[in-house]
Amino acid sequence: MNEPYWQGSLGLARDYCLLDGVSGDAQPHAHYAHQLMLAPSGTLSLLVAGQPQQGRCLLVESMQEHAFVEPGQPMLALYAEPMSFPVGDLRAWLDNVPACPQALVERLRDWSRPRLDSRVEQALQAVDGLLLDKVNAVTLAAQVSLSLSQLERLFGEQVGLSVRRLVLWRRLRLALAIALAGNSLTDAAHAAGFADSAHFSRTVRSMFGIRAQSLRHLRMHLLD
Repeated sequence: MNEPYWQGSLGLARDYCLLDGVSGDAQPHAHYAHQLMLAPSGTLSLLVAGQPQQGRCLLVESMQEHAFVEPGQPMLALYAEPMSFPVGDLRAWLDNVPACPQALVERLRDWSRPRLDSRVEQALQAVDGLLLDKVNAVTLAAQVSLSLSQLERLFGEQVGLSVRRLVLWRRLRLALAIALAGNSLTDAAHAAGFADSAHFSRTVRSMFGIRAQSLRHLRMHLLD
């Protein structure tokens, strides 16, 4: 029996992505992005931290383990990076999420992002420039005139991830963007700084509970 794949359109932006489609099979998993989901009709059924949740609009917070109870659930799903989209603001949206993908994108474009510490901004820019190489957190801290403990503390407070986990997340995001340009997932994995395609596959499995090959069933595009 073939695995029911995730299907639909996946749009990637700088600090969020938007899936307009149907859920597939997924093992329990946790990822950096907050996940805000809206059912076009009926309700969604999830397991969140092992507990069942149902509703037309559901929010799963960053790094919270979750899985769909069964595949085949139509939905509009926003994956929003915590440094740009505080969970409290997303929670306030639960009763007023635009059901139209384009309307949701327009609202996200106008979203007022929180200001980060300038040293965190510099570190994030440096990470993006180093993704193809080994990112040394001690060296990164020195580049922004911080100790490693200070940098990790600021990342924990403002980014919501350690430096190492943020690098892995950014590599995954870059690999998806490269795949959008028509490259194979294997080539995209190498181009984004993963050690090999197996490392990329394990990361996708860990963060999203699916096989990397499942991404081929999504129509991916870049959002402005």
